[in-house]
Amino acid sequence: MPCIDRLLAAVDASLGAGTEAVLATVVKVRGSAYRRPGARMVIPLVGAPSGTVSGGCLESEVAKKAWWLSERGPKVVAYSTAADEDDPLDEAALSFGLGCNGTVYVLMERLQQTEGSILLATLRQVRDTGQSAALATVIASDGPLAVGTRMVRHGNWGYPALTALVAHALADVQRLGKSALRRYRGEWGEVEVFLEYLAPARRLVVFGAGHDAQPLVRMASLLGWKVTVVDGRAHFARQERFPEAEAVICADARAPLAFADRLDGAAVAIMTHSLSQDFHWLRAALGSGAAYIGQLGPRDRTERLLADMDEPPLAALERLHYPMGLDLGGDSPESVAMAILAEITAVFNGRQGGPLKGRQKSIHDVEPSVLHADMAAQIRVPSP
Repeated sequence: MPCIDRLLAAVDASLGAGTEAVLATVVKVRGSAYRRPGARMVIPLVGAPSGTVSGGCLESEVAKKAWWLSERGPKVVAYSTAADEDDPLDEAALSFGLGCNGTVYVLMERLQQTEGSILLATLRQVRDTGQSAALATVIASDGPLAVGTRMVRHGNWGYPALTALVAHALADVQRLGKSALRRYRGEWGEVEVFLEYLAPARRLVVFGAGHDAQPLVRMASLLGWKVTVVDGRAHFARQERFPEAEAVICADARAPLAFADRLDGAAVAIMTHSLSQDFHWLRAALGSGAAYIGQLGPRDRTERLLADMDEPPLAALERLHYPMGLDLGGDSPESVAMAILAEITAVFNGRQGGPLKGRQKSIHDVEPSVLHADMAAQIRVPSP
């Protein structure tokens, strides 16, 4: 189940039972941290929490104190994992002395109902449409705008200049596909805003419903991806063989692709072990908007398939990976599935898939610095 689906299922289960829940959201990180801004955890009044805001070090503390911390309204709490408990990175942070040298800022807020919640409405929109969105949340304020106040791109915070600046920033966040932090100062006082990029679940289309496709579908589902399985053989393309898949399609491998929209922006793995099927699906994938195209099998086999096709555009070949998967060793279906998913993940994240010990940069992409109000004011604000 995709991550947004899991979150909304946990919220709906709590609210549907007539009980409140606290939503804990990572809104800012300084230094090293396991989870990045946007990570969430649902803490129901009754029942077990769902989701994580760290690598397991903070969840118990967050769940234990979330209710009283949020009883007077949304509140941001800082948790420090610096080695020296007497010298945390943030003087206001609760120190855990774990040696990770980071501070995680968590927004605690009560969820009492779904009606009127901009956050839940936006999450449902991303889930239902498969399209990304951007959301602004006030995480610090010395003026009338309360912590936890939210706005989408076409919203209104009551101050025309601030609304225009935030709308401009939200457009940039959605265009770039990256969250950001901003500070704005004006007649509204000074506010710090978390501009969150909300991405839809990643999608994987697997052409081939053989036994080796089953662990690939299971693992992708564990990652929260939405998976479609396609095969021309009816005895393979059955939903009961792939209970985790969003759809299992039995399609004629000689007919034009009737579901090309499923490939747009998705990862495609071609692994039918049939020359004729692989030829048809590979040609269709190369003519689609797939973000990643992987072909299972030896290099010379794929090159023979390509030689029999009309020459595909260079841009399509740049998205083609063959043999697909990282060089991890192992030949079991599970090992192959792990290698395939590892390569797809690396491609989607713009990484090479090498060992982290050889990486010279930070493990995570560097968080953008907070843009201060005097810099933000340089952005041209349209007249109201």
